Amino acid sequence: MSLGWTGILASHCKLVQSQSGRSFCRWISSAVQRGSNYAELNQADVAAFTDILGSGGVVQDETALDAANEDWMGKYKGNSKLLLRPKTTQQTSDILKHCNDRRLAVVPQGGNSGLVGGSVPLFDEVIVSFASMKRILSLDKVNGALTCQAGSTLQELDDHAREHGFLMPLDLGAKGSCQAGGFVSTNAGGLRFLRYGSLHGSVLGLEAVLADGTILNSMQTLPKDNTGYDLKQLFIGAEGTLGLITAVAIRCPFASTSTNLAYLACESYEAVTEVYRRARRELGEILSAFEFLDRQALELTKQHLENVKDPLPSTNTQFYLVVETSGSNAEHDMAKLEGFLTDAMEEGLIADGTIAQDTGQAQGIWGLREGISVALRHAGATYKYDLSLPPPALYTMVEVMRQRLSHHDVRVVGYGHLGDSNLHLNISSADWKEEVRKEIEPFVYEWTAEHGGSISAEHGLGQMKPECIRYSKSPEMVGMMHRVKDLFDPNHILNPYKLLPQRTQ
Repeated sequence: MSLGWTGILASHCKLVQSQSGRSFCRWISSAVQRGSNYAELNQADVAAFTDILGSGGVVQDETALDAANEDWMGKYKGNSKLLLRPKTTQQTSDILKHCNDRRLAVVPQGGNSGLVGGSVPLFDEVIVSFASMKRILSLDKVNGALTCQAGSTLQELDDHAREHGFLMPLDLGAKGSCQAGGFVSTNAGGLRFLRYGSLHGSVLGLEAVLADGTILNSMQTLPKDNTGYDLKQLFIGAEGTLGLITAVAIRCPFASTSTNLAYLACESYEAVTEVYRRARRELGEILSAFEFLDRQALELTKQHLENVKDPLPSTNTQFYLVVETSGSNAEHDMAKLEGFLTDAMEEGLIADGTIAQDTGQAQGIWGLREGISVALRHAGATYKYDLSLPPPALYTMVEVMRQRLSHHDVRVVGYGHLGDSNLHLNISSADWKEEVRKEIEPFVYEWTAEHGGSISAEHGLGQMKPECIRYSKSPEMVGMMHRVKDLFDPNHILNPYKLLPQRTQ
């Protein structure tokens, strides 16, 4: 048995739904036009915002605006002339009331770490940044309810929670920059989804400001409250199109006192899915993460990130797993994990593996997994797709796309959260090529729909694919979403051109 128990470690594009409805989605660079119902910013508006925020909260500096107008991937770029930084919920309310009265379009911005262009303007929308609203308000040391303003970063929140024996129920590669309002507005998933589930379950309450300035305060921290409609759920995943989240209350679980991390090599995807099935059954209550990456993802990351080390440099298998357990009894948890891995290896499901022996080795393994997206950015142009598929079909999508693009000089990479049925499909090319894009879309969406999947597992729709929502939602569902939007934001000033498709006349 060779299991190493000692351990080692761009262009701006839009999608347009055709008249054939669900069956076709094509890419046109100038499809979305600036709404004629929106006013243009003037000096009287700037003066009004200065009265609300003071001069320090009104940003017109070109350098600062350049950074806020573009997403971190350099894929989407707007032309906003004004960025506002409120410090309080009341200031946010006053801003939106003025914008609604004047019909000035608004885009909320947190850490700007999204992948679908949801936090940057398309045109000249006013940017409302929550960078100045980052106070942690309280932490209930009995039930773990943490309350904070929208600008608090995930890293700050997790650090604060851990000081008191808790942890945040989600973990993202962008935890140093992503903010509470942003990750709640996008219903971010991440590495801990398998253990702690969606933010729809973890968010106990929130505070949001509607387009007309109305403040909705639902900041109760009670785990159970069965009184009427649970309106806060509408803002979770709404991408800022219904209201701007200014504060949240999140239930934090107790931090585990025993955490183990294994890095495993498998020869086939069938072996990967069987290891996952057995992990759910045999590791049960201590299984906290189950990630996978293929050989192409590993090689690309090693090529472009100097600080990444291969935990199993002597193996050459096609698939690798990152399996984490979190419990409260170190001896029991390690024995359970070792027993599970030994049996899986003896049955030929695992070709090799290692268990991290300290925090540094664990961070190295997670650094490899989380570094894939960064490495892809260094590799050149990337066509990124975030899909949810039944596990049997999940990697088939990668193989089908690899065959479909075999005559192009591209690298098709597959990785993601297998425990959440979430595939990150990435096609890497030295340069952006429209002919490659045409062979990917709409095929990738059609194939996903045909196999019972969703075109967005956790990244959202943003400005990348609102017109393709019909691949995952029925016309009746989309119609009801439009009606909800009309109710909360009748003038459609909040994050326009995002999430929902343009209405047909």
